[in-house]
Amino acid sequence: MKALPALVAVCFGFAVTPALAQTPPVQAAPAPAPVAAPPYGLPIGLADAQALIDRAMAEAARSGFRMAIAVVEPSGELVAFARMDDTQYGSIFVAQRKAEYAARYRLPTAVAEERVQAGRVVSLANPEAFTIGGGIPIVRDGKIVGAIGVSGATAAQDAAVAEVALAGN
Repeated sequence: MKALPALVAVCFGFAVTPALAQTPPVQAAPAPAPVAAPPYGLPIGLADAQALIDRAMAEAARSGFRMAIAVVEPSGELVAFARMDDTQYGSIFVAQRKAEYAARYRLPTAVAEERVQAGRVVSLANPEAFTIGGGIPIVRDGKIVGAIGVSGATAAQDAAVAEVALAGN
């Protein structure tokens, strides 16, 4: 009877070894506490929204891009919009969605994009998810007053144009 376990092990390709004491699992370092997002403030006004669009359009023209630019208030509702001549029509929707997501979730869309690329695909279960760089919250006096969304080039180029527009803010 003692040979039976050895025979079974040979037939099925595994070794018979005595049970070893279990080692406790390695404790992972605690995750850092999330940084609180800025609170919402009063919505951006039309004149300020248009100034952002003008700066974004100037930067896009300098770079040779044809872009759509949307500025929304904190709720994600449109305040101002522009589409440069011959910009692809799909960029209208994309610019608005980038701005909407950035405002509603208080998060640059590039950060959401990086999270998905790092494997956090659960974010895509949210029907409002828009994980393409180019949407950035507009922060004034530590409060989110809206967001800008830019579309028409690569996600990185869209985000760069939005950053230039916000730098003059």
